Amino acid sequence: MGFHIVKRDNCPFWKRCCFYLLAVIAALGIGAIVLLAIDVDPIDYYYQMFTMGMVGNKIAYKTFMNYLKELVPLALTSVALSLAFKMRFWNIGGEGQFIMGSLAAGFVAFKLGGTLPMGLTLVVMCAAAMLIAGLYGLIAGFLKVKFGTNETLMTLMLNYVALYLLVFIGETKADWNFFLQESSARPVFQSFAKMVSFPTFKIGEKFELNICVILALVIGIVVFVYLKYTKHGYEISVIGDSAGTANYAGMKVKRIVLRTVFLSAALIGLAAAFKVGTSGVLSTAITNDVGWTGIIVAWLSQLNTGIIFIVSALICVLQHGSTVAAATFSQVDSSFANMLQGIILFLVLAADFLIRFRIVRAKKGGKDNG
Repeated sequence: MGFHIVKRDNCPFWKRCCFYLLAVIAALGIGAIVLLAIDVDPIDYYYQMFTMGMVGNKIAYKTFMNYLKELVPLALTSVALSLAFKMRFWNIGGEGQFIMGSLAAGFVAFKLGGTLPMGLTLVVMCAAAMLIAGLYGLIAGFLKVKFGTNETLMTLMLNYVALYLLVFIGETKADWNFFLQESSARPVFQSFAKMVSFPTFKIGEKFELNICVILALVIGIVVFVYLKYTKHGYEISVIGDSAGTANYAGMKVKRIVLRTVFLSAALIGLAAAFKVGTSGVLSTAITNDVGWTGIIVAWLSQLNTGIIFIVSALICVLQHGSTVAAATFSQVDSSFANMLQGIILFLVLAADFLIRFRIVRAKKGGKDNG
């Protein structure tokens, strides 16, 4: 008598939702045990984290505005990564592509900000960020289709090339380096917020909604339609299922791969332009790890564009809320969110396994009991 794995024929939607919900509850339970071990009341901590300290806070609108600033680049990066993942091109280079997009957007802001109308400058910033990030992602795509290199390794290494370029620019005081403040004795990135920034819409007396939030939602809808209802989206799905089948059907697989990789990286560059154009300054931590977190969000969402925005919102609550809660509970570091995020990922993946398969006990004579 032993055990073996059998694929499930069908798992009802309500049962799948229950599996995922139990996975999240279990992750929160593990987090609660960790909090109890360091003498922190998990109920109080989770309350502060999930409300992001906004309840009873007179400046709660500022907290929510900052939350949205973190949500936009994460959601857009996750959507962009899902494009490549659907084709089984493992783009792990979101960090590097985001950095290159940030540098391109910052370059345009410094060179054209104040000389061109702000709206036109913003458009050029976005276009430059998309072009540079797209070309940077295309390096790994070209090597993949031309020489069969491993895209996971290539995009991972390109992350560090971009990171060290950003660090070099951020630490090198020189006449050519217009990114840094001339008056500062030590290397400090200078702000261009007064020259160019994305507009906001006032809602109520104090709350201001950045246009990037609206643009990100529109882009999400466009990508959903692109994947589900266009020829290009169909080609991506076919290649993701089987490149051999795509070749047999007469699809130009190499061209489709290059096109999709460029689009994926370009959208990450656009996310970077939104981040830079909103913050008004570069930094060595400009990505806020969205390239890495976006991978987790994309997989938790099962590459579903609509669900990506929901998961991104929840992950941002974890991250932003943990930072707020850490100010109240000094024993807990703000990186607690990263640990909780990792636990959720593993348990959701375990739940996904149980949704797809079931473990049965094999009896003598070949009959199963499960």
